[in-house]
Amino acid sequence: MKFNKIIYAFASLLLMTASCKDDFLAEKRDMSGFNEDVFEDPLKAQAYVDYIYGLFLPANNAQSFVISQGASANGTYNTSFTQTTEELAGETNWNKEWPQISYLNAHANEYFGQRMPTGIANNTWTRMKQINLFLSEIDKHGLDENTTKALKGQMYFWRAWQYFELLKQYGGVPIVLTPQDPIVSSGADTQVPRSTSSQTLEQIISDLDMAISLLPAKWSSSGDWGRINGCAAAAFKGRVLLTWASPLFNRNDDVLRWERSYNANLAAYTLLKQNSYDLYKVGGTANAEAWGNMWSLEVNNPEAIIVYGFNNLSSGNTMKNSGWEQAIRPKEVNGGGSISPTKQMVDAFPMKDGKMPGSSTYAYDTKKFYKNRDPRFYKTFAYNGSIWPFSGNTSYKVWTYVWKKTATASSYNATTETKGANSSGIYLRKGSVANASNSLGNFNQSGTDFIELRFAEVVLNLAESAIGFNKLTDGLDGIKSIRERAGVENLDGNYGLSDAVGDRNKLFAAVLNERKIEFAYENKRFWDLRRWLLFDDTYGTVSRLGMQPLNGMRRTGYTISVKNNAGTDYIESTNGTSVKDPLIKNPATGTAFVIDRDATTYPAGITTYDQYLDYLYDNYFVVSVKDDLDKTNPANWTFKWYPQYYFFGFHSNILSGSPYLEQTKDWDSLNGAGTFDPLK
Repeated sequence: MKFNKIIYAFASLLLMTASCKDDFLAEKRDMSGFNEDVFEDPLKAQAYVDYIYGLFLPANNAQSFVISQGASANGTYNTSFTQTTEELAGETNWNKEWPQISYLNAHANEYFGQRMPTGIANNTWTRMKQINLFLSEIDKHGLDENTTKALKGQMYFWRAWQYFELLKQYGGVPIVLTPQDPIVSSGADTQVPRSTSSQTLEQIISDLDMAISLLPAKWSSSGDWGRINGCAAAAFKGRVLLTWASPLFNRNDDVLRWERSYNANLAAYTLLKQNSYDLYKVGGTANAEAWGNMWSLEVNNPEAIIVYGFNNLSSGNTMKNSGWEQAIRPKEVNGGGSISPTKQMVDAFPMKDGKMPGSSTYAYDTKKFYKNRDPRFYKTFAYNGSIWPFSGNTSYKVWTYVWKKTATASSYNATTETKGANSSGIYLRKGSVANASNSLGNFNQSGTDFIELRFAEVVLNLAESAIGFNKLTDGLDGIKSIRERAGVENLDGNYGLSDAVGDRNKLFAAVLNERKIEFAYENKRFWDLRRWLLFDDTYGTVSRLGMQPLNGMRRTGYTISVKNNAGTDYIESTNGTSVKDPLIKNPATGTAFVIDRDATTYPAGITTYDQYLDYLYDNYFVVSVKDDLDKTNPANWTFKWYPQYYFFGFHSNILSGSPYLEQTKDWDSLNGAGTFDPLK
């Protein structure tokens, strides 16, 4: 977006007067008190709320699509949870082998946070303290009712958000609804025990209901784009209750939980539709082009329910650029090339009739893996030879092939990517924009927003809840609407899902697979795998849904090498010209050593570039599996998941500061084995 209105408003207010700035920040530093004028002046009160937004939102240059605050104790964002899925490779605290499960190890996630310090910090309980302080004081100092309602509604939402982040990681946690003062409060006042998971859940729902009642369903001013409204709170309530109904918490498949989730998501869907939210389409037309461009539309984007805004400023205190475009673009065009999707995610996309290879009308060719795929495939990945435009080159083609420099080379040691290749041989292009500029800070000056909660999620939350509540046709219709919007062909009358009709478990699998495709690289996959207990088959859900566990997996990529006209590896040393790339024309000779990848005259029977690219793959490219994304030392490294991670234990840093806290079952603690049951 052009500028992040929330953060911009906060920064502008602080710069208005020195006294305003000093008073506000003094209140932030002093955890034992507050300045009453913060709650008397509507501008300062608004700045307080905007400050809270800033504690939860990604920072300048954030790679928002694949980062999470939930794996950090101090408010920073990282990719650890995305790398603990099929989406990205890499060793994390939650996919490597440990000698034992222990509260002393880093796999006991510290997101729960430390005891509240006397100074300002960005962690769970200081965020909670700031929210509770606002809610306890805002009604006491004479602000008008309408202003107060809107501000309180946003704060109730963020308290619910914070508690849900804790609930889905640990189960029940201490419920603190008043501002704790670490200086003057007694030990008993601050030593709050863990509430049950069900009690924590009900507090979250209570806060969200308050937010819905206090907030306008939709803000009337475009200046409030990005603020939480009643529709956002309702949609988030649906997400919360879907998690509560899922096997993570609902081991006995209690249909009443599914019914409650269904009712909440139906209410959210209805409210959203009444307020002009919908699946994003261009001119009412469903197609992949519309789907791929939804992240570039601002303010009136019907898909965006909870959205994190960025700007494209080059300098200043309010600069908050999106780091996404720079991270995903190839280094050859001054991008970072740092996001490397896996072959496992490429393979997860169905064919364009919605069916998987082997059951599709369309034959699947492992060499031309890009052919006839779900239309979303082409807006999610950029593969060797595909066109990926930017403002400086509207016909830019991504080339990722390799070759050998000499006949004795033991590996492919020459590449088209002279500035450095990404890890997997294929690029992620989701959320990029065609007019992105590599001349403005090498794609750094990007204002692309991240949509944390899209209307498509509400549709699929409702669909999954309907399946759980045995409204199987309604659930199927929800999935079909997502596929219809994406432009999937409807050859079987069910957008490729006929095999799942009437089968509850197959429909559950279908909706989870749809989420995997629709929300690929949107920081959703880890939580879906976890709430359905799909990392391993300890609880039988992998077998029940006919899926494959991540436990034991190695994530891989692609190597695309060049063969010569004789059908053997192209060897650079046999090329006597100054141009070593076998598919680039030598200006001196007017020909390429093997074949010209940029030919304007095609072989007989070929009339388009797409056909010519197929010809190159058929005759000159060799596609093989690249198996060095995950660790190669030890060579047999595989994904290792422990069932204890379905509910994290408290780290020793937490327990040493708060020894009164009950440790989670199946985790050790200062006082022996954990006793807290997160399923209650």
